[in-house]
Amino acid sequence: MTHSNSKNSYFISASKKIVLLTFVTVAFFNCKNKEEKPDEVIIEEVVEEVVVTAPTLEKGCYTYNENGSMVNMEITSSDNPVEGNLTYEFAEKDKNTGTFKGEFNDGKLIGTYTFQSEGVESARQVAFMLKDNQLVEGYGEMNEDGTTFKDVNSVNYSPTMPLTKTDCEQ
Repeated sequence: MTHSNSKNSYFISASKKIVLLTFVTVAFFNCKNKEEKPDEVIIEEVVEEVVVTAPTLEKGCYTYNENGSMVNMEITSSDNPVEGNLTYEFAEKDKNTGTFKGEFNDGKLIGTYTFQSEGVESARQVAFMLKDNQLVEGYGEMNEDGTTFKDVNSVNYSPTMPLTKTDCEQ
């Protein structure tokens, strides 16, 4: 029996060695695989926020004065409601002087111009778009009595007489 015990011991010892060798081999390849993996590359995406700032209507004067015609808008309060004085003096026409009161939203100034012309007080809707520090007047189809735009969203802003921000005359 000794012989068989020693044979069993040999097999147990051999199987222990095989198990140990297998374990070492697996561990080696496992470590080897970990070493060969490239480091994970984390790419951070930089997102730039583009902030579009709406034009800001400032207090002060906006004036057009060319070819014998003059338009002057003096903004006295730039918070809604926007208030000011507005004067039209077109070549060879009567001068109209009055007040403006309206709202400034999304770069557009829309309100009522109340004025005196030939001793009669009148009122009509006017529209301006603020672009590049200039007020550009809008024109569109008016209602029956000519006092308001039929559709303020279809007003066309013509840059032919832009009112440029200037110092107010004292």
